Amino acid sequence: MNGGVLTALIFLPLIGALFILMQSEERAIWNSAFIFSLLPLALSFYVLYQFNPQMADYQFVEQYDWIPSFGITYHIGIDGISLFLVLLTTILITLSLLYSGGGDIEERPREFCFFMLVLETGLLGTLLSVDLFLFYVFWEVMLIPMYFLIGIWGHGRKIYAAIKFVLFTMVGSFLMLVAILYLVYQAHVHFNRTSFDLPLLYQVPLTTTQARWLFAAFALAFAIKVPMWPVHTWLPDAHTNAPTAGSVILAGVMLKMGTYGFLRFAIPLFPTVAFEAIPLFMALAVVGIIYGALVAMVQPDIKRVIAYSSVSHLGFVMLGIFALNPQGIDGAIYQMLSHGISTGGLFLLIGMLYMRRHTREISEFGGLWKSVPVYAAIFMIVMLSSMGLPGLNGFVGEFLIMLGAFIRLRLATVFAVVGVILGALYLLWTYERVMFGPITKAVNETISDLTAREIAVMVPVIALMLFMGLFPRPLISRIEPSVTAMLARANFAEAELELERQPNRIAAVPALAHEPEIAAVAR
Repeated sequence: MNGGVLTALIFLPLIGALFILMQSEERAIWNSAFIFSLLPLALSFYVLYQFNPQMADYQFVEQYDWIPSFGITYHIGIDGISLFLVLLTTILITLSLLYSGGGDIEERPREFCFFMLVLETGLLGTLLSVDLFLFYVFWEVMLIPMYFLIGIWGHGRKIYAAIKFVLFTMVGSFLMLVAILYLVYQAHVHFNRTSFDLPLLYQVPLTTTQARWLFAAFALAFAIKVPMWPVHTWLPDAHTNAPTAGSVILAGVMLKMGTYGFLRFAIPLFPTVAFEAIPLFMALAVVGIIYGALVAMVQPDIKRVIAYSSVSHLGFVMLGIFALNPQGIDGAIYQMLSHGISTGGLFLLIGMLYMRRHTREISEFGGLWKSVPVYAAIFMIVMLSSMGLPGLNGFVGEFLIMLGAFIRLRLATVFAVVGVILGALYLLWTYERVMFGPITKAVNETISDLTAREIAVMVPVIALMLFMGLFPRPLISRIEPSVTAMLARANFAEAELELERQPNRIAAVPALAHEPEIAAVAR
């Protein structure tokens, strides 16, 4: 299953971005951008159709020498952990461009479409890279277009928000780069071979001290991107001041690069340290869940409500990841997808309202159900999805996360339940203030309901919410094998750690490596 499908998936948006630079007529620019977003969307569905749900390993693998003198290869592949994140990326980019072409972006549309498509290449490359150098290149590539999207087409303190976003991300990225280079050096020391290839780096033997420092560097980079409390402070400013499409991609996909990084790199590379860090990360996740919900509750700006809700929702994802069991990680990946759809949908709806009123202050609204009933009905569905109503996409992931967390650490689950209650409270209260009650501002009586284009944008979002809420098995069955394979290595590390903590049984540690199944996993 090769044929360059994944290469085409990554670089078709970049080709489209270059093609758009040659366009001058505005309608041709938007049409070209939309077409070039549809091509990777179609390819991602093709990959989904051809994907073997029984396989845990990478599929559609492509590997070529790139800089052989430094052991750098062009190595890409897709598995159950990255499969639906790739699909989510292509869907949200397409919907964001369809929405933005309806009047949300009035200035410099050519440059806007260029940066959106370059961003798509960066995101897809990050998700599909198996070589750590290639991963780092794409990790940095996706930072640049988002900086310009916020800084040029944003609102309010857009320059401040863009610079803050870059500075936070670059600090983590620099530490991760140092950790990558040190890990590659250790691979050269032990295997007499310089390589950035991830499967080889999984096997590098490290001392406990080395593993802890390297894990800390990777974990900080990914925690900033999630973002986890207390390194979350860049997110509300970036969300609030970004254009609608920027907020959709930032919340829907870019935040998932952090949680994906934990699953793909930090935990499998340093599994013993990851198990040691379970109490710390579950505690930080719970603090983020409750803190994000409480702060969201007091925000006067509806966009900041959703921004802080992302801190809370991503706390649930981290809780599931560090449960380090199949239920928790399956739920975390499912919740990553659900959050991307529901929060992306909320930001699209807020953008539609902002186009009509040019304000996001909750106090400026009230009674909108009377004047824009279609908008209010769609907003209610998306809000209930974000809240985790059974039958919609948000419920499945949260349930699995709670189950996995309960198995791992029951106290964390008790506090996380408080976050679920607070989440329902601030979302329902926000909706009540915006949609119900008397119309106190005369302008709210005359605003127009959704256009055909806006309804076309929201219909796929609602369809995905219903499908994921009612039929989770097709997704989970493709996620499970890769999660199980990842945990097999981590479970070996957990067994080793437990034996090391029991002096009278430490001699049994080497014997584990001779068990055929565990030895195969270790290799």
